[in-house]
Amino acid sequence: MLAVPPADRIAPVVALRPTDEARRRHPAGHHPAAPPAVSWAPRGDTASVVAVRCPSCASLDDKVIDSRMSDDGASIRRRRACLTCGRRFTTFERLEELPLLVVKRSGDRVPFDRSKIEAGIRAAAKGRPLDDAAIAALVDDVEEAARVGGAEVTSEQLGLAVLDALRDVDQVAYVRFASVYKGFDDAADFQRELRLLKATAPKRH
Repeated sequence: MLAVPPADRIAPVVALRPTDEARRRHPAGHHPAAPPAVSWAPRGDTASVVAVRCPSCASLDDKVIDSRMSDDGASIRRRRACLTCGRRFTTFERLEELPLLVVKRSGDRVPFDRSKIEAGIRAAAKGRPLDDAAIAALVDDVEEAARVGGAEVTSEQLGLAVLDALRDVDQVAYVRFASVYKGFDDAADFQRELRLLKATAPKRH
């Protein structure tokens, strides 16, 4: 199976047809020894598969004849045809997430754990009108914000990302989470946070 290299999105496959010169240089049955299995073409911040080595004749000249979603949208199944020998074969493209590390205040690095983010949000939203789907969407927003900066994110940035996600969804849950994250000691801390929340809340029309 073919794994797409790390990228935020899977770019469409572009099929390359062989040029007349390439056909004259490498006629059917005569191909360069051990060509790469996959040819990639950069497209912005992504990579696009433009050719896959034929399992029969090793040619890199193929075309995509059918594409469809697979694994509930987690991958793309492509049916390809070799333009040299006519062999048909199937490849799969899947998104490969880069590992995300959380840099703690101590300087230690630990793998990002969605379940910890979800547990913190659930604790803050206890008794509030936030269902499982809404909480899952909040966790997705936090993870997406965390991955924007690259392969590492600080624990402070994660906490702020959770606050940003909660601010516009449920202000009670926001203050609860802030009280734990920021370590409130007395009522003055809550009052200060409420003033900050009021100052930064989006204006309602």
